Amino acid sequence: MASEFDLIARYFTRTAPTGLLGVGDDCALFPVPPGEQVATSTDLLLEGRHFFPDVDPKALGHKALAVNLSDLAAMGARPIGCVLGLALPRLDEPWLAAFAEGFHALAAVHGCPLVGGDTTRSAHDLAISVTVFGAVPANAALRRDGARAGDDIWVSGELGAADVAYRLLDGQYPADSELLAATRGALEWPEPQVPLGLALRGIAHAAIDISDGLLQDLGHILTASRVDAVLHEDRMPAAAALAGLPADALRRAVLGGGDVYQLCFTAPAGRRDAVLAAARTAGARVTRVGGIVAHEPVQEAIQASSVTRAGDSSAIPGAARPRLVVLDATGQPLAQLPAGFDHFPGA
Repeated sequence: MASEFDLIARYFTRTAPTGLLGVGDDCALFPVPPGEQVATSTDLLLEGRHFFPDVDPKALGHKALAVNLSDLAAMGARPIGCVLGLALPRLDEPWLAAFAEGFHALAAVHGCPLVGGDTTRSAHDLAISVTVFGAVPANAALRRDGARAGDDIWVSGELGAADVAYRLLDGQYPADSELLAATRGALEWPEPQVPLGLALRGIAHAAIDISDGLLQDLGHILTASRVDAVLHEDRMPAAAALAGLPADALRRAVLGGGDVYQLCFTAPAGRRDAVLAAARTAGARVTRVGGIVAHEPVQEAIQASSVTRAGDSSAIPGAARPRLVVLDATGQPLAQLPAGFDHFPGA
């Protein structure tokens, strides 16, 4: 039977690029170009919480890295390398081979080699932890706190398909094999928008990746930037496969659905041509869905029945909660907006 070290050597050791010390020592070593900063992010994926037990292991390997690369994309950071932690309930070499294939394939696409990590045996379910490292020129990172009044709000890609696929697989929606086939790829094979994040440096004022739902994640930008926003529901780039959904399910998927891993970003209205050119360079689709407006006193927000509070400003002393208004096709504010994902709702 293969040992822990045999498994590491067989499935997770690759020749490190020149200048990097990868798998096989106590620490990985990698250089950061002069004048650049290290960007790092980590995500923990748990069986039964973030993925279904019967998921294709190749897809899971891809997604485990993709969700982290998406964070680098949101910062405009170029990937350098990553580390992987695996807690395995059992030894299944065909599963490991497929998982490693999906992981390494995406790593190769984005120049993000696996340079270290850890494996252990878990008592019950599978757990996966990935940490990525990237580099971004000093003062060039796309942060959440840079949105300004007058900015456009943009979204890359399409919205809603991953949410619908999850609800179908979870039994929340009646079985529909055709709809599942049309949406499952968005849930299990997300494509991180790293080229777009790089192309938006110097153009976008603020950015975030959409992991917990557009409204919730945009709310984090509003909170950090201390601004408000107005969105237009009829501009949302809903996935074409969702055309037959009831209106309430479509709204929940597009505005509140998570697992998107596209970018939401703001940029000056005067730089629309530059945004579109950046998207073409990156091979991405972008849609202008609203605008940033100056922050209003919180008392006015409380009095407006059509306003939904977005984000959590409790960590910013003295900050009032931002206002996020979504207008329907007739220009009227939606009275009820879907909530995004929260691991500890009500806590």
